[in-house]
Amino acid sequence: MKRMRFLLPLLTVLTSCVNFLDEQPSGSLGPDDYYKTAEQIKAAVNGTYEGLSLPYTENIGVAVSPVYSLEYITGYSRRPRPSGFEDDQFLRLDRLDAANSRLQAWWNATYYPVENCNSVIENVSVSTLIDETTKQRYLGQAYFMRAWYYFQGVQLFGDIPLKLTTTKDPNDVRIRRSPKEAVYDQIVKDLLKAENSGLPWVDQSGHVSLGAVKSLLAKVYLTMAGYPMQRGITYYGKAYDKALEVINSRQFNLFETYKDLRDPAKMNTGENIFMLQRHPTMAESNIHSAYLPYPTEPISIQPAYGGAMAPTLAFYNSYAANDGRKQEQAFYYTRYPRYDNPTEMITFSDPYIFKFWDADAEKTGRSGANFPLIRYADLLLVCAEAKSQLDGGSTTDAAAIAAYYAVRQRAFPAAVQPTILTTDDILKERYWELCFEFQTWYDMLRTRKAFDVVNGTITNLLGYKAPNHLRAFELKDLAFPLPLAEVQKNPDLAL
Repeated sequence: MKRMRFLLPLLTVLTSCVNFLDEQPSGSLGPDDYYKTAEQIKAAVNGTYEGLSLPYTENIGVAVSPVYSLEYITGYSRRPRPSGFEDDQFLRLDRLDAANSRLQAWWNATYYPVENCNSVIENVSVSTLIDETTKQRYLGQAYFMRAWYYFQGVQLFGDIPLKLTTTKDPNDVRIRRSPKEAVYDQIVKDLLKAENSGLPWVDQSGHVSLGAVKSLLAKVYLTMAGYPMQRGITYYGKAYDKALEVINSRQFNLFETYKDLRDPAKMNTGENIFMLQRHPTMAESNIHSAYLPYPTEPISIQPAYGGAMAPTLAFYNSYAANDGRKQEQAFYYTRYPRYDNPTEMITFSDPYIFKFWDADAEKTGRSGANFPLIRYADLLLVCAEAKSQLDGGSTTDAAAIAAYYAVRQRAFPAAVQPTILTTDDILKERYWELCFEFQTWYDMLRTRKAFDVVNGTITNLLGYKAPNHLRAFELKDLAFPLPLAEVQKNPDLAL
């Protein structure tokens, strides 16, 4: 499959997103040959989800995936398996080299799927092969997905090209960067269209739901209120209001136990508002195997494939001793029975991540566990943070406190609901609750705050040196450099 120099035309839409397993790839066709039947349109819409998995794809090497870079750069994770120079640039906060393949991977994970979204929007909008209700729901999914990919790209790279039409000519790909303000405004426009497209509040098949749309819109508004946009009070209010819409819908709920986050029967339900869909044979997840203790702790049928990521000891120790998330086999584990001899307990030298453990993969060696992209716990904390910022850094608002307390009480069942809540309280809760879900770096970027895990305080990001970093954060670290290969192929990106 030949790709254009800058953007991917409609070549991957035929591969539908698992768990949408009623659709199967049917070959490689161009847009002129496609959208001829209702089934082709359905497959094209499903194809817009394919880009969600691109950052999670393993590169050549053991436990190497672009997505881990988002946790490496925060300073709260380590890589037990020896790392190469590209990962080290994130792990140690070295200077990022524009030739780093992780940057190219993130660029691809934005623009290849955007092209598919553009194709679906253009073609489905004029199709007469499907009824109007179905058409609007398909378009709603495509608008959401385009917003998702652009939100990902603009947070990581800053000013990026904003392309809303398909590429008709492979030679016509020299596009300049757009101001980040224009990109964010388009993201909101797309999400508002998705919000009014007739999507159901929940969708247990894993497709985009109205709950996912409103939740992402709340997160986008919260980001626009902070850095680098700094639109302030108005957008904190928008984020709070939108988060309340999700909460008041009563369509979502926190799971009673952390074990439920790993229950295959609870995927795409309850707390899981939007997930990356995986399947053990058609679209395997590498998260379970990548987080196994390195190098050869035999606790799984795949004992030596791990070592991609683990918490730093300083971050692990930042949890209170009685925090439910720190208890054995909640978010972390420090020991586990030997795979071929369960009566023997193997104790690790340091804690590892258990948050995404796949019990089936322990036995089969193949994980089909979905991965959370938007959790209700995240949305609750968005609500609380937006209101605390709106009220000047602390709030007594009942809805905001209740949202925060729901997350806090699950970790500390005996905790008393506070009467006042500070932004720092909420930010620390986000670090502890959403750890290793590839959310923390985005939080650090929009707040320009870091969690000083040694002292247990929220501090300014600029000037903060994480325990495993070589230096403190500087302003230039807050936007990834554009991939060298893209600038070489399209010099207009440098303008």
